[in-house]
Amino acid sequence: MKGGNTPDPDKPMRSGFTTGACATAVAKGATQLLLTGMIPAQAVVSLPAGFDHSFELIEQELTDGVATCATIKDAGDDPDATHRAKIIAHVSWRDEPGMELDGGVGVGRVTKPGLPVPVGEAAINPVPRRMITEAVTQVLAEHGTARGVRVVISVPDGEEMAKKTLNSRLGILGGISILGTRGVVVPFSTSAYRASVVQAISVAQASGCDHIVLTTGGSSEKYAMKMMPDLPEEAFIQMGDFVGFAIKHGKRLGMKRITLVGMPGKFAKVAQGVMMVHSKSAPVDFGFLASVARETGAGDELAQAIEEANTATQVADMMTEAGYLPYFEKLCTYACRHCLEHAGGGVTVEVVLVTMKGMELGRAEISELEDSNWSKES
Repeated sequence: MKGGNTPDPDKPMRSGFTTGACATAVAKGATQLLLTGMIPAQAVVSLPAGFDHSFELIEQELTDGVATCATIKDAGDDPDATHRAKIIAHVSWRDEPGMELDGGVGVGRVTKPGLPVPVGEAAINPVPRRMITEAVTQVLAEHGTARGVRVVISVPDGEEMAKKTLNSRLGILGGISILGTRGVVVPFSTSAYRASVVQAISVAQASGCDHIVLTTGGSSEKYAMKMMPDLPEEAFIQMGDFVGFAIKHGKRLGMKRITLVGMPGKFAKVAQGVMMVHSKSAPVDFGFLASVARETGAGDELAQAIEEANTATQVADMMTEAGYLPYFEKLCTYACRHCLEHAGGGVTVEVVLVTMKGMELGRAEISELEDSNWSKES
C-alpha cells in the first residue's frame, strides 16, 4: 500500500476522491478568488456520488489577473498512481462569455481516436468536464457577471505519474488523465472486494434467487436492472473485475443461471478468455477481435483497422458503423463459453453486451460446452 504502510485489516478501508473531483474544487476556488479577491480556504463540491465534500485549498494566489488554487489529492486506501498529486487550477478572464477549459502541465493530451475525449484535447474526461463547468458556471452566476473565464488544470508531477499508467499505450501523452465518474475513489482491495462479492451472492441465495446478474460496476448494473425488472434487487451483484471468481462462487452457491452485463472494454477480455479484467491484468487482444470480425464477415481492410485500434470501445464503434452487428453476438458467445468452461459447466451462462449509454449490442446464452476443443479452433 501507499507509503509502505499496511492498513489494519480490522478497520474499514477509507475512500478517497478522484482527480476530477479535485480539479473541480480548485477550479471553483480559483474562480471565486478571481471574482472576489478573497482567499478561499475550502471549496465545497457536489459529487456525482450523491453528497457534498469540502476540499482544502492551498497555494491560493491572485497575480496579474490570474487566480490560482491547488489541492492535494487523497485517494484514500486505494493504491492509485495519482495519490498525493497536486492538482492546480489557473483561472483568468476572457472576452467571450462562458467557460473555456484546457489542460496544462502534467495533464495528458489525446493523440489517438477511441477515447471519450476528441483527439487534440486535454485528457479531461466527460464527467469531470461537466463537474468543472457546472461549478464554475454556478460561481459566475452567483456573482452576476456576464464575462467568461478560462480554466487551465495542471498537475506538476503528472507526466512522471503517467509512466505508471496505461496512458501512453492509449495515446494520452504528456501527463495523467483527469478522471472519475462518481467523484469518489472506492478502495480496491482484492480480498475485501472478493469477500463482498461472495457475501452478495450469499444474500441472493438466502433470498431465494437461483438467477444472479453480475455487472462490472454501477452503470452496467443500472442498465441490467432496466433489462430485467422482474428480478429482485438482491439478484444484481457488482463483481468488479473478478469475473471468474464471481462465476465460480455463483455456481458453488447454487445458482442455475448467471447473466453477465457489461461493456466492450471489459467483456472483450472475457471473450478472449481473461477472467480477471482489471486494466493491469491483461491487455485487449486486437488480433483476436479482428479474427472475430472476420468470422462475421468483415473484410481485410476493416480487420486491419481493428488490429490497429486503440480501445475495444473503438472497435465496437467501428463494427456498429460498418453494420456488422453479428460481431457482438459472436463476442458474447465466446465470453459465454469461457465463463462456462471456467465454472466447469453445470450452470447456464448468459452474456449481454451494452454500450456506455446502455444500448444492447449483443447477447448470447450457453448451457453446455458442446466441444472441449472449441477455444483452440477460434
